Amino acid sequence: MTTPGKTTRSRAVLRVGLIVLFVIAQAAGRPGFGLSGRGLAVAGLTLAVAVTVAAGVLPVDREGTPQRVVLGIPVKILSLCLAAVASVVLIEAADASSPAIAALLFVVGAAAVRHPPRHSVPVAVVALVGLLVGGAASGDMAQDLSLCLSVCSAYLIMHTIALRRATRKAEAREAVLAERARIAREIHDILAHSLSAQIVHLEGARLLLRADRTGEALERVDRARELAKNGLEEARRAVAALREDLPPLPVALRALAGEFRTATGRECAVEVSGPERRLPPETELAIVRTAQEAITNVRRHAPGSPALVRLGFRDGACELEVVNPASEVPGTPGGGYGLVGMRERAELLGGALDAGESDGGFRVRLRVPA
Repeated sequence: MTTPGKTTRSRAVLRVGLIVLFVIAQAAGRPGFGLSGRGLAVAGLTLAVAVTVAAGVLPVDREGTPQRVVLGIPVKILSLCLAAVASVVLIEAADASSPAIAALLFVVGAAAVRHPPRHSVPVAVVALVGLLVGGAASGDMAQDLSLCLSVCSAYLIMHTIALRRATRKAEAREAVLAERARIAREIHDILAHSLSAQIVHLEGARLLLRADRTGEALERVDRARELAKNGLEEARRAVAALREDLPPLPVALRALAGEFRTATGRECAVEVSGPERRLPPETELAIVRTAQEAITNVRRHAPGSPALVRLGFRDGACELEVVNPASEVPGTPGGGYGLVGMRERAELLGGALDAGESDGGFRVRLRVPA
């Protein structure tokens, strides 16, 4: 872990290193200046540029650290403006030396990439105005206009980079929020389906025990226990899917069919058509959860009926169909919330779900983009 003392020392080293590097580059580029007159002026300007650039650019303020403000202007922006002015003056005094031009472009680019336009634009404007004034004073407008074009190009390039960084950061945040919402939806579906049914059975067992109907109460407790086991299995299946560990769709659907046959003693066939392929985890999870809900509805609302599950891999889509014939035994009435949840899940993926009577039975059909 980086300690505050080490961070402070690192900042000091960065500042001093930048100052020394710039002074050396400027001295190497202009060896003809002596230690008097214009040479001293250039040396002073060189040091001023190096110091203001180091103060305005290095280091970056940590997130959450309040910015120091003078007359409503952040100190960092004032330092960058001073660095731009000093760079322009050095360019004019040293006949457009390369280190001075590089310092000016660096200052403008740093302002564009690190600060919002309301702060970075004034730095670029100060640089442009300084170049135009210097060109008018020296009588060599062509060179300064060329430098103005370079300043504008540097600002636009670095501002574009800043925008792309902000876009990537926003996309990453949206992806995290979407993943959180998906996890919350899965857990909600599991809890709403499992715990509510357990509460109903346990409440019924409590009332039966008060009436000394122990045998019926034990049956209710057994049902609640079975629901708890199923809810735990659904939770494991959802976590596996969220971790992208979900088995291939045909395997998952055959496992659901096996559970149906074990619980009811009735047949549940699985038919797969089209070239099998893996789909995005959220799509596979939606198909499995829809099949699970549809098969559970067959057990609940059409007891004694077999079920048929069809899975079709199409070009650009995947289709799931669960059908069952009508049952002669009345089933448990339902409020239709399972179908509402399946439709919402399909719409979130850009798909559609149809459910209703078909050929004397019932059919649930899901189609999602894939």
